[in-house]
Amino acid sequence: MKIGVIDYGMGNLFSVEQALQRLGCEVIVTAQEHELDAADALLLPGVGAFPDAMKRLADTKLDCYLQKVKAENRPLLGICLGMQLLFEESAEVTPTKGLGFFKGSIQRFSGVQGEQSYRVPHMGWNELIVTNRPAWLKDEAPAEHVYFVHSFYAANIDEKELVAYADYHGIAVPGIVANGSITGMQFHPEKSGDLGVYLLEQWLKGVAAC
Repeated sequence: MKIGVIDYGMGNLFSVEQALQRLGCEVIVTAQEHELDAADALLLPGVGAFPDAMKRLADTKLDCYLQKVKAENRPLLGICLGMQLLFEESAEVTPTKGLGFFKGSIQRFSGVQGEQSYRVPHMGWNELIVTNRPAWLKDEAPAEHVYFVHSFYAANIDEKELVAYADYHGIAVPGIVANGSITGMQFHPEKSGDLGVYLLEQWLKGVAAC
């Protein structure tokens, strides 16, 4: 299977590429649309600030390309910031429109819950609670925890699009979202041990089945 990792200058591409290769995928890392068109599925990584990422996508016209990907019902997986870009808007740094594939907005953890303060960013291992299994996620997982590192999260989402969440100081943080051929993972599956490998593998099997 050929996976196209979208290189728009804001992703931790090496670790994702290595994880996919260990699962037997041929991986192409590129911003060239004709090369991405040759892939069976696409992966949108991301590290950094939301406005910078959207500007990079716009400058390279990859934002328009991703709209075409969704319209053509092609499989796309967004990871970390890559998942956040799939939502309608973000409050990070300055209000910025996202790709709009999922309902909801990206907001910063306040750092306060009631009278208690908590650490921001949300960083470390957290239990992933599955609420709505898509077709590609049928079997029981080999572990329960995944690795998060982020200061912003998706809020006001459509609950029908929520697959799994993590409880962080009373906040139900969307961990996996899905809408048709589009999937997002807020955590880093490539850094999440057995469960991360399992989730990537199941998503790939779902792509192959389609």
